[in-house]
Amino acid sequence: MSASGRLLHTVTLARASVVLCKRGMVDPLRPRDALRASRAVRRYGAFGGLASFTAAQYRHWPALTDDTETLTFVELDQQSNARAQAIPAAAGGPAVVGLLRRSGVELVLDLAAANKAGVRTVLLNTGFAAPQLADVCLREGVTTVVADDEFAPLLRDLDPDVVRLTGTQMASRAATKSTAIPVVPRRPGGLVLLTSGTTGIPKGAPRDRLNPLQSAQLLDRIPWPRNSAYVVAAPLFHATGLATCTVGLALGNHVVLHRRFDARETLEAVQKHHARALILVPTMLSRILDLPPAALNAFDTSSLSVVFVAGSSLSPELYRRAAAHFGEVLYNLYGSTEVATAAVATPAELRRAPGTVGRPPIGCTIAAYDSRDRRITRAGEVGTIYVSSGLSFGGYTGGGSKKTVDGLLSSGDTGHFDDDGLWFIDGREDDMVISGGENVYPLEIENLLVELPGVREAAVVGVRDDDFGMCLRAFVVPAAGADIDADQIRHAVRSRLARHKVPRDVLFVDALPRNETGKVLKRDLARMEQR
Repeated sequence: MSASGRLLHTVTLARASVVLCKRGMVDPLRPRDALRASRAVRRYGAFGGLASFTAAQYRHWPALTDDTETLTFVELDQQSNARAQAIPAAAGGPAVVGLLRRSGVELVLDLAAANKAGVRTVLLNTGFAAPQLADVCLREGVTTVVADDEFAPLLRDLDPDVVRLTGTQMASRAATKSTAIPVVPRRPGGLVLLTSGTTGIPKGAPRDRLNPLQSAQLLDRIPWPRNSAYVVAAPLFHATGLATCTVGLALGNHVVLHRRFDARETLEAVQKHHARALILVPTMLSRILDLPPAALNAFDTSSLSVVFVAGSSLSPELYRRAAAHFGEVLYNLYGSTEVATAAVATPAELRRAPGTVGRPPIGCTIAAYDSRDRRITRAGEVGTIYVSSGLSFGGYTGGGSKKTVDGLLSSGDTGHFDDDGLWFIDGREDDMVISGGENVYPLEIENLLVELPGVREAAVVGVRDDDFGMCLRAFVVPAAGADIDADQIRHAVRSRLARHKVPRDVLFVDALPRNETGKVLKRDLARMEQR
């Protein structure tokens, strides 16, 4: 690193420290606490160290609640100590644990335990089928899978040498172990997050080191509450749920989880715990706002100061509906499994420019490049998005990486910025459709469609066409009782957008295929039949 680069890095770390102090993650009047936290993380990893440090800080305050139990911070630490000793050793190589768990206390316990044992952890998608689960475990070198009891049938295709433990078996093993602090491992257990897999088998993105700068990026533009309650509805096996759960615990909050998402139960939890933060993916937010008015308004959500969404696109229409119900408390994060945080939109920015992903927080850089890898400097010009967040992404566990330009990593999205420096995502780079020589980004059309009366959801894909090479096909989920036809859809698009953006085909369907984090599986749309 050059002298100027080292200086910039030092200044950025200093600014990050200010953010951590401002948000209450670090108390400048108690420097020993910060040193103890840093030492715990170095010894036991991000999650093992978190359990150890927060137990000393918050003791018998409630830390986690799910559908069946509540743990205090001390109980979280002690029970993860016991589980660290219950993890089976690997024969002839490093142990790697795959966790196939729904969001709940057990997942957090196992993750902290694996860290304390110095075992690498792979967070497995609960939507996997048995063959996909086996393929991912083989690629990641998983030696033990710990799965909720309901997933036991999915373990049948695993390699015979992989140890299989149900949740009940893991709990029984841990019950016989000591809750004393375990021996410090040679190195903390690392973490592998899986990409969404919307275009194929999910890839593994390692997260082996914790950088204070990454915490500051999540805290910089969002006033996360302290000593309160968070309802984390986003799944914990994905970065959105995991990161916000971790931040919540680090700030002394009571984190409330549910094994399965239910719109009414989520609002009920907000009311019951007087939660000040609610974490969702956009599809969950849409499901909540789709509740009948009587059900939606039956719950008091006035305690909320942060409604945080991430994981997929937040349409302007969904933002408007959310702001009308919850008020000016919505924050939208744009990022990816590979780069973590890229940009955050505040309520004021969303109000001024619905659909924006905001600005990069401290330590993050976002830029757009044209097809010749030249940096775009003109507002409104669309290019490929590249990001740097200070997170060292050295490539996928199975090989390969993302393209880099000027030290920035491709996000795989296209986007632009406006005259005020606010960023907007136009769509996935591989979703772009070339129709009659014109570039079309389906997201623009999808955002228009969901604003139409009678349309609940919509997705647009490209299909082969003899005359134009590709043409557009729209899949529309109508609202209950709606009376809308294909000609009305096409007319609405034609009146607002250019002619080459009008879908040739409009198919009405009952639901769009989505993965566990709410992203539309566009590769599956071609197999859907018209309702």
